[in-house]
Amino acid sequence: MKRQLPPLNALRAFEAAGRLGSFKEAAAELHVTHGAISQQVRLLETWLGEALFERHNRRVTLTPAANAYLATIGPLFEQLAQATARFGIIETTSRTLLVNASATFTLRWLVPRLARFRAAHPDVEVKVETSNGPLESLDDTPDVIIRGGPDTFYGYSTHTFLTEERVPVCSPSLLQRIPLQSPDDLRQHTLLHTSSLPRLWPDWLARARIPTLRPAAALTFDHFYLTLQAAIDGIGIAMGPTALVSDDLAAGRLVTPFVSPRLPSRSYCAYVPDEKEGDELVGVFLGWLEGEAGMVSR
Repeated sequence: MKRQLPPLNALRAFEAAGRLGSFKEAAAELHVTHGAISQQVRLLETWLGEALFERHNRRVTLTPAANAYLATIGPLFEQLAQATARFGIIETTSRTLLVNASATFTLRWLVPRLARFRAAHPDVEVKVETSNGPLESLDDTPDVIIRGGPDTFYGYSTHTFLTEERVPVCSPSLLQRIPLQSPDDLRQHTLLHTSSLPRLWPDWLARARIPTLRPAAALTFDHFYLTLQAAIDGIGIAMGPTALVSDDLAAGRLVTPFVSPRLPSRSYCAYVPDEKEGDELVGVFLGWLEGEAGMVSR
């Protein structure tokens, strides 16, 4: 007779969540996201035809039937682990993770941090493609697509991981040559623009209550990463997204001459195709993005 087995990934998620009493702790143990654990538990509940957990504020508790189920399958997981261990170290096959992100985000944030991901997961080959196009225009279907948001796209789940604001930034050497005591002193400086973001400086100047200010000069680039590089090189002052210039601020390559005002900005989100949502490697990468973003915000 054919064995009637539940989805094994769902069973694994249930066992970890039930044993630890927390979806969050189960996600950490299995190196996936909280949402992936929730999705797998719902899948098992649908397969079994009844609820397994009672949800509270920050914790979950097993129903009586689920508690008895866990008592039976828990030892089976332990036996499986012991049986596998008797075969020694099992060779793992390398996996490829395809990530699609904008060029500026990739250059200014993702690439400087990828070495840490590779060190933690040497068996994973990360393939990065750059694009600003809409999700539906991509030729391949990446495992993770990073864009601004949060937005809702049919067939994708949204994971917000990094927030930012926009502030004027420039090189310290520029301020030594032409000091900035107040926003009105921008009249003596070159303002750096990006053609795809024409409202940044006008909106900031309006918030600074000097909407009619005329700078000494203006310079426009077609890519935002070129605008930021020009600021680092001391050519002028750019509107810098705090997340993407955090490394430069920490290293002293850039400074923020004014504490305020700050322009609000869209967050960075990872969009995952529905068919990839329960993928363990995708969950590991999403968890890594959140961890790196947390380091930036501290």
